[in-house]
Amino acid sequence: MDRPIQKKKWPPKRIALFSVTGLIVFLLVYVFYSTSGSSTLKIDSQKITISEVISGKFQEYIPINGTVMPISTFYLDASEGGRVEQTYLEEGSFVNAGDSIMRLDNTDLHLDIMYREAQLFEQINNLRNTRLAIEQNSLTLRGQLVEIEYQIQKSKRRFDQSVGLKEKNLISEDEFEQARDDFEYWTSRRDLTFETQRQDSILRAIQISQLEVSVERMQANLEVVKSKLDNLVLRAPVAGQLTSLIAEIGESKSRGERLGQIDILDGFKIRAAVDEYYISRISKGQEGTVKIASEEYDLIIRKVYPEVREGRFQIDMEFNGPEPDGIRRGQTVQIRLALGDLADAVMLARGGFYQKTGGNWVYVVDKSGRFATKRNISLGMYNPQVYQVLEHLEPGEKVITSSYDNFGDYDKLIFKDQ
Repeated sequence: MDRPIQKKKWPPKRIALFSVTGLIVFLLVYVFYSTSGSSTLKIDSQKITISEVISGKFQEYIPINGTVMPISTFYLDASEGGRVEQTYLEEGSFVNAGDSIMRLDNTDLHLDIMYREAQLFEQINNLRNTRLAIEQNSLTLRGQLVEIEYQIQKSKRRFDQSVGLKEKNLISEDEFEQARDDFEYWTSRRDLTFETQRQDSILRAIQISQLEVSVERMQANLEVVKSKLDNLVLRAPVAGQLTSLIAEIGESKSRGERLGQIDILDGFKIRAAVDEYYISRISKGQEGTVKIASEEYDLIIRKVYPEVREGRFQIDMEFNGPEPDGIRRGQTVQIRLALGDLADAVMLARGGFYQKTGGNWVYVVDKSGRFATKRNISLGMYNPQVYQVLEHLEPGEKVITSSYDNFGDYDKLIFKDQ
């Protein structure tokens, strides 16, 4: 008689199937929680930077580089072109107003002066000859008038005699008329000579006046041209230091070409270039500070240049108080230019975390110091040292401020050395 065989409840195949299924479920659950934001990462606290959130006075500022310059500079340009004949001073020399610096030579200018002098002498000779001709003509007219007066007297005397003889019928009618006509002729001629002399005098006076004006004008032009000879000698317009002299013996210089410059050493200013991003926030009267020889000095903006070149614009700043000793023209300094006033604020040190988070979140260290968790925050203005904290961080809390590039998207960082 056959005996029934009972099946086993957990055969090996079934156990293997359930084991595989359970493993798959476990992996799915692990992956789900790993990607749902509750994952953790162990890190070495010795390889990160942790900064404490603080409260205090915050001021937004930017660091800029500036160059020390004299407050006033006089540029030396060539008033006249020419060849450099001689230099009397060297760069770096101290000069007084009127000191000769260099001498140029201009052959064309000398020839021009000689030509103008010849023209002037010719015009002066014309004036002299015209005056002489007037005098000669005046003498001739006077001689003519003397002769006419003499003829008038003779003809009048003859005419008067003819009148008496005519009354006695002792001369003919023809002789009488001849005597009368002679008298009238010389009288009319005297009047005509007087009028000719008057008109000639007026014309000659106008001619002389024109010649005199021409001579005066030519003399003035000649003086102007001669004054250009003085311009060939470059002289210092003010007292100061000759910081630049661009000239070599024999070198040709054009009119208006820069020859050098003189710095007035009564004070210094600092010229700096600022990124055009800040152009709307920079204005005259803004303040800054500069550290020179371990001492800090106050500065104030005196001039803002509106022109933007290669993404930058320039400003001039002067010392708002005592100037440092020993500064030199051309010295480079770093300025802290304030963009706002001092104000109470909560602050967080700047660091590499910002490149990844954009200031929207950070890892905040727990009070136990064993781990750090992700927290959303809000940052405001900043300067090269700190950010202004607007929300979700309190003074005394500690934040990881070094780079987050190796942290991935983990919500929690555990310090494995704690």
